[in-house]
Amino acid sequence: MKKVIDNFSIQSSTYKKFRPEYPNELYQLILSYCEGRSACWDCGTGNGQVAKVLSNDFDKVYATDISRNQIELAAARSNIEYSVSRSEETRFKEDTFDLITVAQAIHWFDFESFYREVRRVGKPNSRLCVWGYGLLSIDKKVDEVIGNFYNNIIGPYWNKERGHVDSNYETIDFNFEHIPMPTTIEIKVDWSFENLIGYLNSWSSVQNYIKINDGVNPVDRVGVELSKCWKHDEFKKVVFPIFIKMGIVKK
Repeated sequence: MKKVIDNFSIQSSTYKKFRPEYPNELYQLILSYCEGRSACWDCGTGNGQVAKVLSNDFDKVYATDISRNQIELAAARSNIEYSVSRSEETRFKEDTFDLITVAQAIHWFDFESFYREVRRVGKPNSRLCVWGYGLLSIDKKVDEVIGNFYNNIIGPYWNKERGHVDSNYETIDFNFEHIPMPTTIEIKVDWSFENLIGYLNSWSSVQNYIKINDGVNPVDRVGVELSKCWKHDEFKKVVFPIFIKMGIVKK
């Protein structure tokens, strides 16, 4: 099985504070395809961002992540059970879940092992839904600075798995019966300069850069460039494109 990759324990508090929330439109779309609402499994839950929303519609939500630091910061709900576990290997019983979700995380998984586990613990005809979001867009000047930062400054510091995100998960072998999904859903937020800098600091590539370059944070340098086109007391509209894959779990 593929070696575990944990790129988010170090900056877990930054991740929780600055990562964007998914729109209600996305959740309503996913729920519209669910035949049951008794149990859901959120894999790679991080700080429970998705689990806490799904807990409003499912009797029980089980949420797993490899990072204990992330789990310790997760939102507590009476019907959410968190545990530290690989998504490819769990202690869940067979035929347990109506819905299995993975938000911005499946690219880190061992696909073959995870899909085998999905088929084991998912109910017959349950749903597996995975999604992610691409590079943010703000305005021409800011986008140019971030694009250069993303591709040229920290580009070499991304794990190879990031390529799946850049391809909108088209490079992932999703061997389930597909349910067609729209390509027009977006995350839209109004952010301050501080929000943007915090978000950039949550990137795994930034942490990789810091480790390799004796603690030097590349966000400090790009922050100077960004401040030339973004006033510190100014809010800007930020858009993230969401890509989704949903499949039917057949036994």
